[in-house]
Amino acid sequence: IGDIIRLSQLDEAKNEIRQEDVELLALAKECAEPLEPAAREKGIRLEVVGEESTLRGNRTQLWDLMYNLIDNAIRYNKENGEVHIGIKAQSDQVLLTVADSGIGIAEEHQPRIFERFYRVDKSHSKMTGGTGLGLAIVKHIVLHHHAEISLKSTVGKGTEITVVFQKANPA
Repeated sequence: IGDIIRLSQLDEAKNEIRQEDVELLALAKECAEPLEPAAREKGIRLEVVGEESTLRGNRTQLWDLMYNLIDNAIRYNKENGEVHIGIKAQSDQVLLTVADSGIGIAEEHQPRIFERFYRVDKSHSKMTGGTGLGLAIVKHIVLHHHAEISLKSTVGKGTEITVVFQKANPA
């Protein structure tokens, strides 16, 4: 229910985004912390690396975006896998990358994973929980921040999602 409400709020708040300076490396560490017990339970090594990078954005939305990406990287990972969260500053952009060594996403499913309620493997989803809305929420937040999102994934090897933010966010 919370995810449905969150997505509805994102739909309604298109022009009402409160902006502030957000330091993404610190935020990534903050998001990873409550997920460490779930990672430890599966033997997954969770790593946050990068450089301090500040951009204008909505802190709450950016936290939701990172949390959803990290949570998925843990849920759909293998026992004793890895999740790497990286922040990289470029001249006018900041890149957030969340990469895992998990189950991967077949090429035919990749174009649809940001759709509401879309599930690649419904049987696996029942075991891991979730609503099928996490990546739809991520996509909305990316759009609200005039950012771009891309996906690289190989079945059995893992998934890497990259979000490219402009430092001068026009939102």
